[in-house]
Amino acid sequence: MSFDEIIDRRGTHCSKWDTMEPIYGVPRDTGIAMWVADMDFRPPAVVQKALQDMLDHGVYGYFGDASKYLRAIQWWMDNRHGWHVQPEWIFTTHGLVNGTAMCVDAFTKPGEGVVLFTPVYHAFARVISAAGREVVECEMVNNQGHYELDFDAYDAQMTGNEKMLVFCSPHNPSGRVWTQAELAEVASFAKRHDLVLVSDEIHHDLVMPGNKHTAMALIDGVQDRLVMMTATTKTFNIAGSHIGNVIIPDPDLRKVFAARMNAMGVSPNSFGLVMATAAYSPEGAAWVDELVAYLDGNRKIFDEAVNAIPGLKSMPLQSTYLAWVDFEDTGMPRSEFTKRVEQNAEIAANHGPSFGKGGDSFMRFNIATPRARVEEACNRLRDAFKDLQ
Repeated sequence: MSFDEIIDRRGTHCSKWDTMEPIYGVPRDTGIAMWVADMDFRPPAVVQKALQDMLDHGVYGYFGDASKYLRAIQWWMDNRHGWHVQPEWIFTTHGLVNGTAMCVDAFTKPGEGVVLFTPVYHAFARVISAAGREVVECEMVNNQGHYELDFDAYDAQMTGNEKMLVFCSPHNPSGRVWTQAELAEVASFAKRHDLVLVSDEIHHDLVMPGNKHTAMALIDGVQDRLVMMTATTKTFNIAGSHIGNVIIPDPDLRKVFAARMNAMGVSPNSFGLVMATAAYSPEGAAWVDELVAYLDGNRKIFDEAVNAIPGLKSMPLQSTYLAWVDFEDTGMPRSEFTKRVEQNAEIAANHGPSFGKGGDSFMRFNIATPRARVEEACNRLRDAFKDLQ
């Protein structure tokens, strides 16, 4: 597998590349898409072969007997994360945005509050609001480019109307890998305020060297209120398969969630199940190790270039492939630095305010693309802000 191969995704119904011009005004032919969180790489050969076998068979009927799929999840979580999962804990949803929405529907009522530590992945607030629940934003502390959680402040914010906390681990958009002590504090906070704790761990396989992710399920005292969300989609770049897992150790929570799944008629598609089963394998694991090493190289190049531009700071990326860049020290209004990125550099990147409180001075850049493209983006950013240098 060569991660350096440039694959032209334009004209393939690709959200990231085919919609950047209407959304951001970044030219389709000359722009660089660094917004939507998928990668510009093909998945591992083992996934491609599994799909090819389906095509060669040529019949796409209802999927039955998910035992191999469930064993693959168990194997992956055990071998990659030291977490022993029972097959009856696993529910399969249409990706983890759907999983989040299903949790909101199952464990809260209209008008009740759902807590987010912001800035955080924008889809959380979107589905919470759409469901008629209150988004409760607890802003994190940006301590010199390092996010911290201020539980004294969060305790004071709680009114008793809050019923759920959606936690992002590792963190999107900053790439923070939470320590075990921080995770224990999150668990204690959820317990103090009697919150169902939904831990979205979709990026847990994409952790940079020198950092270690701990599954929330391994933290003591949280099992009775914990909902874990994991997926193959970010890890293996198969987001279009729309498949994810909601994993619930507690039988009472599981019963409530199962009832909502049945009521909504939710069931997975066979393509996603086949791809995920193939991905969670020794061959898939070897590919992920190569991928992370490549992303680490991209991270170093991007961070060095961005941090050399006066007024720009890229948060140290501990995980994910999403660089969180702060433009505050440029002294520019958001409209000005955004214009320079989109119009001068012709780069489509996510706007910080969409991630909630604390995101105003930021933009998020996706570096999961061939290195030559990352280097080109760095050159364009240098040119767009050359008057500051």
